[in-house]
Amino acid sequence: MEDVLNAIPHRPPFLFVDKVVELTDTKIRTTKEISPEEPFFKGHYPGNPIMPGVLICESIFQTGAILLSHIIGAAGDGTPVLTRINNAKFKNLVRPGDLLELQAELVETVSNAYFLKGSASSAGKTAVTVEFAVSLVKAQI
Repeated sequence: MEDVLNAIPHRPPFLFVDKVVELTDTKIRTTKEISPEEPFFKGHYPGNPIMPGVLICESIFQTGAILLSHIIGAAGDGTPVLTRINNAKFKNLVRPGDLLELQAELVETVSNAYFLKGSASSAGKTAVTVEFAVSLVKAQI
């Protein structure tokens, strides 16, 4: 968890990555244990709770942000901000108690734009695949 907290500014209750499992120069694998106590389960299909697809995507985006933090490091001039989502495909449900396995891969860099692809799976079944882009944005004080 320390690796995650040092890499991105997200914090609970809007942190959707628990652990970095593997990290290379262009790829990352992370996990998130989906607690039955997650606040979104109270209102997202009560009686038959499922993790919202947008939050599964957010888990992938946060995984990509950790990868970019590793790639860019202190040399980065700005914060990676999501600028594009393409080809999101929702294939299987994620339920309370599941272990969400996340992957992200850097596909291309153009100036201050980073193009990535990622996926989320649970119990060996792909839940979501998505392509996305982020750009570095300078912080405004």
